[in-house]
Amino acid sequence: MGSCRIHPSILSADFANLESELRRISTADAVHVDVMDNHFVPNLTIGLPVVKRIGEASELPLDVHLMINDVDRWAPGYADLGADSVTFHAEASAAPIRLARELRSRGTKAAMALRPATAVEPYLDMLPELDMLLLMTVEPGFGGQAFLDVILPKIRRARAAIDGSGLPVALQVDGGITRDTILRAAEAGADVFVAGSSVYGTEDPDAAIDALRHVVAPTGTGL
Repeated sequence: MGSCRIHPSILSADFANLESELRRISTADAVHVDVMDNHFVPNLTIGLPVVKRIGEASELPLDVHLMINDVDRWAPGYADLGADSVTFHAEASAAPIRLARELRSRGTKAAMALRPATAVEPYLDMLPELDMLLLMTVEPGFGGQAFLDVILPKIRRARAAIDGSGLPVALQVDGGITRDTILRAAEAGADVFVAGSSVYGTEDPDAAIDALRHVVAPTGTGL
C-alpha cells in the first residue's frame, strides 16, 4: 500500500452553507466536487459558476469529477477555473487521449473515471496520458450507496498495471468509502479515497477524515 489521500465529496454537504461546510474539512487533501447533468447520470448538481465560487471560497485543491455528457466540450472550462484535477468519464468522451492532453496543457491534472461495469484493460495504454485513474465503487449519480466489493479485483489489476508502468498515476476510488471499506480498497491498491456521507454525515468531519486515515495508516507515518 502507498499513500492515503482523503478527498471528501461535497455531494453530501449542506449546499445552502457550502462555505462553512468547506471549512469543516480543513484537514482534507482536496475537496471532491461532483458535477452531474441529469443525462450521463440520473441526478443534477452544480456547474461552472458554483465550482468557480467553491474554488474562491476554499484553500483546498479542487478535485472536479465530471459526470456529464459532451465532456470533451465542457471539461476544459473546469481546468480554466484553476481546478487541481479534472476527472472525465471514459464512457462520455469521444476522444479521451486528446481531452487528457488538453487538460494538461491548461495546467490541470488529467484524470479518467470508469463506471463499475467498464473494464479497465482497454484503457491501460492511456496511463502515460493520465495523472489519476478513478474506479467507481458504486454506480455514479447519488451519494450514500454501498461499496461494491466486486470492484476489488479491478482495483488490483489497475494497481498492478500502474506499478508495472512505473508512472506516478494515482488510483482513486469513489463510492461507499467508510471506515469498514477503506482498508479493503487500500489493500487492493487504491491510494486516493473519495468519502461523502462517512465524512459529512458526522458531527465532526475533520475527525472523520482523520479516522479514515488512521484505518489505512494506524501509525500516522504513512504505509
